[in-house]
Amino acid sequence: MSFNFVKKLPTPAEIREQYPVSDAIIQVKKERDEMIRKVFTGESDKFLVIIGPCSADNEDAVLDYVHRLARVQEKVSDKLILIPRIYTNKPRTTGEGYKGMVHQPDPEKKPDMLAGILAIRHMHMRAVAETGLTAADEMLYPENWRYLSDILSYVAVGARSVENQQHRLTVSGIDIPAGMKNPTSGDLLYQFHTADELKKYLLMILKEVCEKNEENENELLIENILVYLENHYADDITLNELAEHKYFVSVGHLSRTFKNKTGLTFSKYLTEVRLKKAKEFLGNTDFDITDIAAFTGYNDASYFTQIFRKSCGMTPSEYRSLERKKKNQKSDSEKENNL
Repeated sequence: MSFNFVKKLPTPAEIREQYPVSDAIIQVKKERDEMIRKVFTGESDKFLVIIGPCSADNEDAVLDYVHRLARVQEKVSDKLILIPRIYTNKPRTTGEGYKGMVHQPDPEKKPDMLAGILAIRHMHMRAVAETGLTAADEMLYPENWRYLSDILSYVAVGARSVENQQHRLTVSGIDIPAGMKNPTSGDLLYQFHTADELKKYLLMILKEVCEKNEENENELLIENILVYLENHYADDITLNELAEHKYFVSVGHLSRTFKNKTGLTFSKYLTEVRLKKAKEFLGNTDFDITDIAAFTGYNDASYFTQIFRKSCGMTPSEYRSLERKKKNQKSDSEKENNL
């Protein structure tokens, strides 16, 4: 087997200059890349879904499925980020056979690399322009990446290429995520020198996943408790009761988690909620102080007055008088402005 020179291909820079992406595509890619980046950094709890067929060899068919994915993306945008697979390169173990649209844009004609580069660039740009979804493509040749670097949001390195040093060097320098398959042997150990290294790596990943799940569960737990307190502040509520009989967690865990998430102890937070409600009653109603104390979870009006004074610097009666004075002054001012 030997190689014959056919023709020199334009450089990626020349192709990008002759066939530039629009400002709209640039903006879409910028926004999508940022959304995807946040998933990898942990700022977003959405999942990435790299989805689609393993080969893209017909532009109209590709656009049909990307349009369908765009409609699905609208429905799941709160949880998922869909990245369509538009794989225009097909690896071949022996080099024989159809090697994808980049080699052969028309399967019925002879291979034409230049026509293929132009065809895949046009198809990727059309997909973004029509659907708003930037795509993933497989990096069969590291040199081809730069022909699409201003369009793609994800690069895949296949099993036949993943152990190649040039591929690994290239993906280490690109500014979008790259998916590295395990090699054709199916062995993950190529990344590690020993089985112990692999074990440590997997345990680290498992630990991170568990910690993330625990963090999400804790956030949801505290959110539920805060809503519960807003609706049941007048009830006889204790941390022990909520922990052991409503949310079924340990008292110590709930106490620590609550303070970490709110910055306040449970009792301090509940007191603030109750006093906030008490202020609303005092400022907007003529209810007796004893009734307001009961409405906000205090059966002992004297104790309620003591807690109120300690927090607000005045008694409930003084607070009511001050609020009424403010309202009267505001009313008088509005009357003067209307004269």
